[in-house]
Amino acid sequence: LNHQNSVSNSGSVDELVITSTFGTLLSLVYVVGVSGNVYTLVVMCHSIRFATSMYISIINLALADLLYLSTIPFVVCTYFLKDWYFGDVGCRILLSLDLLTMHASIFTLTVMCTERYLAVTKPLDTVKRSKSYRKAMAWGVWILSLILTLPMIIMVNQTTKKSSDGGVKRMCAPTWAPQAYKIYLTVLFCTSIMAPGLIIGYLYTRLARTYLESQRTSAINKGNKRSPKQKVLIMIFTIVLVFWACFLPFWIWQLLPLYHEPLRLASHTHTCINYLVACLTYSNSCINPFLYTLLTKNYREYLKNRHKSFYRYTSSFKKRPPSLYSWGKSASSSNQFEFNSETLVMAQLKVQ
Repeated sequence: LNHQNSVSNSGSVDELVITSTFGTLLSLVYVVGVSGNVYTLVVMCHSIRFATSMYISIINLALADLLYLSTIPFVVCTYFLKDWYFGDVGCRILLSLDLLTMHASIFTLTVMCTERYLAVTKPLDTVKRSKSYRKAMAWGVWILSLILTLPMIIMVNQTTKKSSDGGVKRMCAPTWAPQAYKIYLTVLFCTSIMAPGLIIGYLYTRLARTYLESQRTSAINKGNKRSPKQKVLIMIFTIVLVFWACFLPFWIWQLLPLYHEPLRLASHTHTCINYLVACLTYSNSCINPFLYTLLTKNYREYLKNRHKSFYRYTSSFKKRPPSLYSWGKSASSSNQFEFNSETLVMAQLKVQ
């Protein structure tokens, strides 16, 4: 979908500047996003023996985002070459992978939001859920995403048409009737944006209200630092805003020609909008590692506690026989506070 209208017939200098600018931007998103998600996977997999709901969800999110970002080199290549060089199989794989991983990432964000909400409102029920339940949820995310992507795998292929200079241009396009394609994209919009976006917005609004109510009985923090209440509310607002800002423009741009008469836009304007909405969707997978892991308070506490636990373990090694089980149990308890509890709310309530 990102590539269907991305090739412009113009070979002007302005076109080259536009393509180079957005190509560079996408390449930067790719480098930062892959680095952040790989680092997240390394940290999470290193601690997988203490796996809790947050671990499994974050790993699932990082995997989905990595796969989604893996399509960027092919997109950039198509932008610069202004043709499709990856054949019919490439059409099916890359466009389907694009949709599959986008849905998997969005559904995982929705699961994480739900887990956070339940950790605050029903903490005992959250603790009772087994690791097998978490893994089943992760598999369910991928299976549902695959089901929604299957029509794209079946119905898209490589087509050719004459370009304005008399040559032949290859592109990926759906082969079904316009009405069927319209229905399919509408279903995808409802499943990947409207439903998850409304769920995330509603649950985080409830979390914000819960946190505000808890602050009424807490002591007022003094000093120049922004209060924990403000930090939590800003983080909640940022999560919801980033979700809608990254995905909504892309889907509006995809649905607009299906529900509205063709817009009379200049070729350069049309190309810029195509590139911009593509950059926005990919940037979500670049932002996620920082928004949900690397910049959170619990991640910093996790690194501190890992260091302290290792220091306590090594310093007491000569005083008593090592007990990997007892040390692991202690570390696991620490991680239960850090990751199984709600990262934006529960950690703050603990320190009040």
